Amino acid sequence: MEVTGLSAPTVTVFISSSLNSFRSEKRYSRSLTIAEFKCKLELVVGSPASCMELELYGADEKFCSKLDQEDALLGSYPVDDGCRIHVIDHSGASLGEYEDVSKVEKYSISQEAYDQRQDSVRSFLKRSKLGRYNEEERAQQEAETTQRLTEEKAQASAILVGSRCEVRAPGQPPRRGTVMYVGLTDFKPGYWIGVRFDEPLGKNDGSVNGKRYFECQAKYGAFFKPSAVTVGDFPEEDYGLDEM
Repeated sequence: MEVTGLSAPTVTVFISSSLNSFRSEKRYSRSLTIAEFKCKLELVVGSPASCMELELYGADEKFCSKLDQEDALLGSYPVDDGCRIHVIDHSGASLGEYEDVSKVEKYSISQEAYDQRQDSVRSFLKRSKLGRYNEEERAQQEAETTQRLTEEKAQASAILVGSRCEVRAPGQPPRRGTVMYVGLTDFKPGYWIGVRFDEPLGKNDGSVNGKRYFECQAKYGAFFKPSAVTVGDFPEEDYGLDEM
């Protein structure tokens, strides 16, 4: 093998290994010795430096040489951008051993032990009275939620199933229909009014996430907050949508 000197200070190569199925593109200094280079490769492929055998392949994937002189510089070999350096592991590990994270022992800590730590996020939130550890803010939020539910319940109690109604939602034209459902739902908190429109101007058939609240044709049903629904004498209007 003819050993030549190259002036470019770094080289970008692909790293492959007998222990895994992927390649990594890395940049290294040509002034590294092969021994130093192997130490850096430990972090890439997982093999111990002492158990590595290195092979150099050109950009055309043809074998060039082995990198087997520990004290030789990486740049003394014909390594150029786009070449591949293949690491053969002799530690006894098997293919994919370092890719299967299910074999990695997970660190775990009990809730009691975590509560005792002073350097945790939970401890910081407690000391700073942030998030759910801000009792005053949490109490205020709970009070606001209770008040909102009380107001929604009062509004919903004035809306009877079977009533004619008009819905006025922000950014949408008024739509008329019949009240089909009044009460709590599983899809969102609070009180909701289920409406069957006179025309296919809705979003569903009276069911949401697999649970049915009332019966109607597809695209005729929708749910709104009580504040968006007005009951009264609202005769049906023909938008001509069924003829389209």
